[in-house]
Amino acid sequence: MAALVAQCHHVFGLRTGVANNVCCVDEQTVIFPSGNNCVRYNIDQKCQRFIPGLEKSQGMYALAISPNKRYLAVSERGERAMITVYDLQHEQCRKRKVLTGGDLAVFEFVSMCFSPDSKYFIAQSGGPDWMLLYWMWERQKVIATVKTTIVTNPISQVSFSPYDNTQICVTGYGVLKVFRFTEGILKQTAFQKLETQNILCHAWVSEERIIAGTEKGRLMVFESGDLHWDMSVVSKASEGPTDNNLKKQEIQTEMPRVTVITAYSKGFACAAGPGKVLMYEKTEEKDHYRKTREIRIPQDPCRSDPGRAEQQQIMSLVITPTEETVVTSTDFNQLYSFTLSTAEISKGELAHFEHLPHSFHSGSITGLSVCIRKPIIATCSLDQSVRIWNFETNTLELYKEFQEEAFCIALHPSGLYVLVGFSSKLCLMNLLIDDIRLFKEFTVRGCRECAFSNGGHMFAAVNGNIIHIFSTTTFENILNLKGHNAKVLSIIWSGDDSRLVSCGMDGAVYEWNTLTGKRETESVLKSCSYTGISLSPDNKSIFVVGTDYTLKEIQDCQILREVSSEDVTYTSVVMSRSGRTLFTGTSIGTVRVIRYPLSLQREWIEYQAHASAVTKMVITFDDQYLLSVSKDGCLIIWKLIDKEGRGLKRDKELCYAEEILITKTDLEEKNQIILELRMRMEELKMENDYQLRLKDMNYNDKMKDLTENFNHQMESLNTKIQILKTEKGQLEAKHQEVMTDSQKKHSKEVQDLESTSSKKLLLEYEKYKELQVKSQIMQANYELQLQTMVQEKEAALQGLTLYYEGTMKEKELLLEQCQEEARMQLREFEESKRQMEEDSDHEIQDLRLRYERLLTEERETSLKMKGDTGIIKKKFSSLQKEIDDKNMQFERMKGEQNRLQAVIKSMEKDTQTLKKEILERDETIQDKERRMYDLKKKNQELEKFKFVLDYKIKELRKQIEPREDDIKEMRDQIQEMEKELDSFHTQNIKQQLNISKLSVKLAATENELHKEIQRVLDGQALMKRFKTDLHNCVAFIQEPQRLKLAIKDLHDRYIHKSDMMDIAGLDNAIQMEYARHQEHLERSLASMKKKLARTSMDHSKENVKIMQENVNLIKEINNLRGELRLLRSQVHNYETQLGLNNKGQKQQAAEAKDNLAPRSSIHDVVHRLNLHDEKEMVIQLQKVEIRQLRQEIRDMSVKHPHRPPSSPKLPSLAQL
Repeated sequence: MAALVAQCHHVFGLRTGVANNVCCVDEQTVIFPSGNNCVRYNIDQKCQRFIPGLEKSQGMYALAISPNKRYLAVSERGERAMITVYDLQHEQCRKRKVLTGGDLAVFEFVSMCFSPDSKYFIAQSGGPDWMLLYWMWERQKVIATVKTTIVTNPISQVSFSPYDNTQICVTGYGVLKVFRFTEGILKQTAFQKLETQNILCHAWVSEERIIAGTEKGRLMVFESGDLHWDMSVVSKASEGPTDNNLKKQEIQTEMPRVTVITAYSKGFACAAGPGKVLMYEKTEEKDHYRKTREIRIPQDPCRSDPGRAEQQQIMSLVITPTEETVVTSTDFNQLYSFTLSTAEISKGELAHFEHLPHSFHSGSITGLSVCIRKPIIATCSLDQSVRIWNFETNTLELYKEFQEEAFCIALHPSGLYVLVGFSSKLCLMNLLIDDIRLFKEFTVRGCRECAFSNGGHMFAAVNGNIIHIFSTTTFENILNLKGHNAKVLSIIWSGDDSRLVSCGMDGAVYEWNTLTGKRETESVLKSCSYTGISLSPDNKSIFVVGTDYTLKEIQDCQILREVSSEDVTYTSVVMSRSGRTLFTGTSIGTVRVIRYPLSLQREWIEYQAHASAVTKMVITFDDQYLLSVSKDGCLIIWKLIDKEGRGLKRDKELCYAEEILITKTDLEEKNQIILELRMRMEELKMENDYQLRLKDMNYNDKMKDLTENFNHQMESLNTKIQILKTEKGQLEAKHQEVMTDSQKKHSKEVQDLESTSSKKLLLEYEKYKELQVKSQIMQANYELQLQTMVQEKEAALQGLTLYYEGTMKEKELLLEQCQEEARMQLREFEESKRQMEEDSDHEIQDLRLRYERLLTEERETSLKMKGDTGIIKKKFSSLQKEIDDKNMQFERMKGEQNRLQAVIKSMEKDTQTLKKEILERDETIQDKERRMYDLKKKNQELEKFKFVLDYKIKELRKQIEPREDDIKEMRDQIQEMEKELDSFHTQNIKQQLNISKLSVKLAATENELHKEIQRVLDGQALMKRFKTDLHNCVAFIQEPQRLKLAIKDLHDRYIHKSDMMDIAGLDNAIQMEYARHQEHLERSLASMKKKLARTSMDHSKENVKIMQENVNLIKEINNLRGELRLLRSQVHNYETQLGLNNKGQKQQAAEAKDNLAPRSSIHDVVHRLNLHDEKEMVIQLQKVEIRQLRQEIRDMSVKHPHRPPSSPKLPSLAQL
């Protein structure tokens, strides 16, 4: 069998502490560091490619991508700092160049950048030198260096100007410098004194403008190196003036840090404190920016504290080349993305990031486990979270955060349960469809290692130096394995679960019998602390690793083989299921593949994997994947293949289960939600159909209106055309008259011109003859003058040639003399040059000695000055604090001024918007005129469409038979609806009868009430008369005889014999009963009045509701009748074309109209009745109506077994 090779398949995790740790290659590809690799992640395809780090690398420090997106630079630290440039266009991302600091002792590069044309490269080294190096990187040549700062002011970022290869910006604590590369050196062109400002980031937004972000939440804009303006990223309300110094200090401590700034075409984006990104765009005003959008990191519902996710500090921010997506990374090892879509969210509205691709661990991963029945991985971390990953789909399936740190984890072989060890307890949890829910707690404190047996019926948990074995079914503590003297660090079950092997910090490896709890074999090496253990498939060999830099194979209590790791500590070990290969993880984060059986020589393959020590390693049960986790929070999935690149053959095909756990309540809730959604869907479907029908009706009405308007316009245009034709005839007649007049005038003018022109021609001919004679005479004179001038010229030429020949001879003699003098002067110059060089060498030596003395003196004075500067700095710091306070006051006043200016600007903008609205309205008027023109064109298209409809009518003739079936169904439906309408009429009549009965009762009670009131009034009048007579009797109080007669008169007048009998018969009990009965009747009367009022109100509401429903039904019936007429007309047309007769249908329509007509008249009669006065008439009319309705139903059933068609099927009245 060929040796195994591990190929990196997928990585879950992000490495922090790397400058610019997110880069965008294109719209779908993102590069980020994970472990000791750089990952190229395709967002659409969800796949990864890897760029491995250098061997013996001590960590990455920075990333940089070229502007043309072709090259990636990675800064790493080994013995010296190195920058590796990779070609991203190559399929394997091959290494292009390696850059070093040359003669400079550089241990790290904190920031890097490519030039705009990708030919040059700059990098800022770390302390204490803080040198800026400028490369022509393709030649690996450092062409310039410069020291940018001192030890106390570290540099945070360097960058090229995107518009100039030679311009560089450097920012840091109290530093903002601009350098320009000229004449082979970097010259500083701008410098700002910013001792109190810690500038964390910057970005170029134009050729001369730089925006910088500070630790105190300020954005500072520099123009040509000078501070142009600055502003705060916090709202103005939080910057308001305060009187107390304590409040000032609180505001300063709460200022958000601007950690990153990225420029794009419309403006720039910056990180404004924890979990917040602000987008700024240029305004119409010069040199100003306004905030257009705020993007936040959302709360995480899976965390114990959901708001903790919002406190993440944003470390890197990039925008894709097409400016559609923003990608950011945080200090919690998370990647987020946001789509800049104006269609989805309006500007200025709060938006939220999304995980890219999902949430990662933010702390050291302490536990790792797999199962047999499902392709899932379980991990736990010191970030208090437990995560379930799927290694087939490379996704995060479940995630939950707890209140405590998780130290170990174990998956049940079925994949339905998970065991998690916390600091205070051991928890058995169910893996539900969308949650990890606690099922059982065990009192095992500080459990650092746990494992299920291969059968799943038992599990082992480590508590210090004791191993507890529990039953999975009964949860009883079956065994306690005691024997280790120190903490147990690793345990493993044998294949048949009959034995358990453990190792610990005491250097002991014990093999336990899980049935008896006895120790069967042991191997102790006190000089070593074992950290990892594994078993061979046949359970005969034990492999352990520890702190003694070796891998040991133990058989029968003896160390059979021992392989050195060459000064690297092994932290974990695992063996493949085939038993041919061992995999080990090291303390420096690498993974080694070692062939088995072991040899003493160095026979392994080492892979760059993690940035920290490997904590756990596991192989899946099908031997296809190797899993490794580390303290850097990354999970790496390795694909196991042979050396020829083929996947391993599986001994047995594993069929993964698709079952999941779900509680009964969750299932019922989900089923209820599904039912509600289905009902809602049906309701929406009905509403949608109804709305569509309404829209069709509206569109038909609009079409009718448009056609009418079009016809009117056509008629008006035809009349206009006729008017224009008549006007045209009149104009043509006038034009012909004018033409005849003008032709006559023209002929007269031509004759006059011919006569005058003939006279002028004769005169001109005579002048021509005279001029011809003059020209002949002048030509003869000019020929004589030309001959004389030629003779004079020849004579002059001869004289000049003789003169210049003589002068040429003289000049040649002078030239020879000058050449001899030049040779003499050259010799003298060389001699003087030699003497001057000798003199200058002597002077240079003298100057060198003199300046060396001056340099030593200056160094001594500089040491003295440093002491003085220390004192001055203390004074300066105190003064600076006072200046800061004044600056704060100034900034507050400036903020108030800016606010007022903003108000003024807003008012100006309002005026501009009003002007724009006026222009827009003018444009709308023009658009409406265009639409009128478009409608005319559409009318032409409609005529074409008419031709198409004629063709469709021919086809519809073939579809008459299926339409007749639909007509029958519609008739049945109308019949059902009319039955329901009849039932509603009967209910209405019953309600009216109830009203009449109640009104009769109300009238009787009112009569009784009137009688009682009359009796009370009579009694009161009698009492008044009695009082007046009694008062008159009191006047005779002094005369007994008259008083006696007056009393007798009173008795005879007011008391009769019947009253005396009644008074004699009454007693106190009867009076009490009468009073009680009277009160009861009054109360019942009051309650009856209230009930009557309530029932009358309810009945009136029901009447109104029924009337509205009747109105809607009548409207619907009228619509159906209209549609029936249309269909009948269409059918009539079809029949006339086909030669059919439609007399039967006309008779049915007439009968239907006659049957439907009486119903409305009876209904009107019922409503006109007076319910209080004509009760008997109401009852008789209702009986008559019932008889008529029954007769109508019988007639309809006999005469119309099938109703005429209507529009698409309507819902029943009960549903409405």
